[in-house]
Amino acid sequence: MNKYWYKNAIIYSLDVETFRDSNGDGTGDFKGLKNALPYLSSLGVTCLWLLPIFETPNRDNGYDVKDYYKIDPRLGDLGHFAQLIDAAQEEGIRVIIDLAVNHTSTEHFWFQESRKSKDSKYRDYYIWVDEKPKDAEKNMMAEDGEDSSSWKYDRTAKAYYFHSFYAHQPDLNISNPQVQEEIFRIMHFWLKLGVSGFRIDAAPHMFKERGRMDFDGDPHQIFRNFREFVETQKPDAILLAEVDLDPNQYNKFLGNEDQMHMLFNFYVNNFMYLAFAREEATPLARALQRMPEEITEKEQLATFLRNHDELNLDKLSRNEREEVFKAFAPEENMRIFGRGIRRRLASILGNDRRKMELAHSLLFTLPGTPVLRYGEEIGMGEDLSMEGRSSVRTVMQWANDKNGGFSTAPQDKLIRNVISGGDYGYEKVNVSDQLRDPDSFLTWISKAIDYRKEFPEYGWGRNQIIDTGNPHVLGHFTKSAKGMGVAFHNFSGKEITVELEMKEEDLKDLVDVFGNIRYEKFDPEKPKVRLTPYGYRWMHKKHNFL
Repeated sequence: MNKYWYKNAIIYSLDVETFRDSNGDGTGDFKGLKNALPYLSSLGVTCLWLLPIFETPNRDNGYDVKDYYKIDPRLGDLGHFAQLIDAAQEEGIRVIIDLAVNHTSTEHFWFQESRKSKDSKYRDYYIWVDEKPKDAEKNMMAEDGEDSSSWKYDRTAKAYYFHSFYAHQPDLNISNPQVQEEIFRIMHFWLKLGVSGFRIDAAPHMFKERGRMDFDGDPHQIFRNFREFVETQKPDAILLAEVDLDPNQYNKFLGNEDQMHMLFNFYVNNFMYLAFAREEATPLARALQRMPEEITEKEQLATFLRNHDELNLDKLSRNEREEVFKAFAPEENMRIFGRGIRRRLASILGNDRRKMELAHSLLFTLPGTPVLRYGEEIGMGEDLSMEGRSSVRTVMQWANDKNGGFSTAPQDKLIRNVISGGDYGYEKVNVSDQLRDPDSFLTWISKAIDYRKEFPEYGWGRNQIIDTGNPHVLGHFTKSAKGMGVAFHNFSGKEITVELEMKEEDLKDLVDVFGNIRYEKFDPEKPKVRLTPYGYRWMHKKHNFL
């Protein structure tokens, strides 16, 4: 058993309903995903992160849960899920699932009982007040001009309930020990079915005190209890949390190796796009230097380029956000919530192969564990005719065939649109064609993942920025007990040569291992690094004592 498998995992995020349909009803399912596991294994994926799979009214992509112990029947049943877990294990792939317990659906049994009487034991499962607070905070999902209050009046209960997100998603009262016990039971159930952990949705919102919520002592003790419970049930299971906060808050959620195993690195993600927009490495270098030094070898940050939501740029200043909007979302229809971009990476970068490789080279060499979003490996685009976040949730494009090979159902029966025509349509962008093309982006991604696995320093080592003397070039290295990985990235469209100022012992025996072209051999005596426009180079050295 490898308890620290997550340090060098290749995580692949997907929504079962949009990935592959096996029975022709227009919705992806577990059997379709099971049939696609050999493809994911050959790509180099070692862990699947499944978006919510629970029974749901599906008003928010499954994050509105109706029953945590039932599978969304459109995806299959518990038998199909068990078969998926077994097949994934045979392919050497772990599975983690989304656990949205900050809130439920209004259709959940707990909420329905909570509404009926103040004397119900479920009343305190949620956050109720008789009078709406005068200084009510805004919910996270309100567009400009909408009713943005986080308190919703319920006629049956004759009271107001709190919702951080949509009104149909009432927040659970996490301070209630009975609610915590319910969450333990849910975790226990899915761990016994074979999952390797949970992605904890909206983690910071669980601790906001509102209404009658009253935490006894340190609210983070709840996460300590989560960690202890999970590791007792399954020692190598993990908790990966969505903590979209400033880096100075990260350690509050990692704790002393006793809360979350991993956190998504939203901060670095934001400044990566500012660096892309400016074609300068400086914003990203500064963001990396803000990462907490206290992160231990048992803890990890998850690095990503795009996820299933909008590209949320709220870590940038207003002026910085406008820079990124101007570069990558010039039209109002490309933006959402005043803070985000509802486009996929390939179209954001203008379908420029050099920039797409640069971005993913960063993904695989920056400190942390890389997380790929389904379709990213073939350069899928978005459908801006779809509402809100759905624009980046179109169905997977498998082949130049009906519905992109996703389903045999009539097009009007598909769970989501399939992109057809143009630069990102399934006719041009699909798995089947790219698997047969040695020069395809998919082939490149697979090769990059192979190199990433060969050099685990990027997942284990301590990161340090190299002063390249050029604002367009990011240089950094990570050291571990096994060796040192070094990477250089040119964010500009100009060829650049930088002279390195590194310790002689670090330069010795440093060799090129991967790059956008085959560069001339690196000479430690004359430590210069040449990079073509948007070029990248990975270097490595093994410790002599090993």
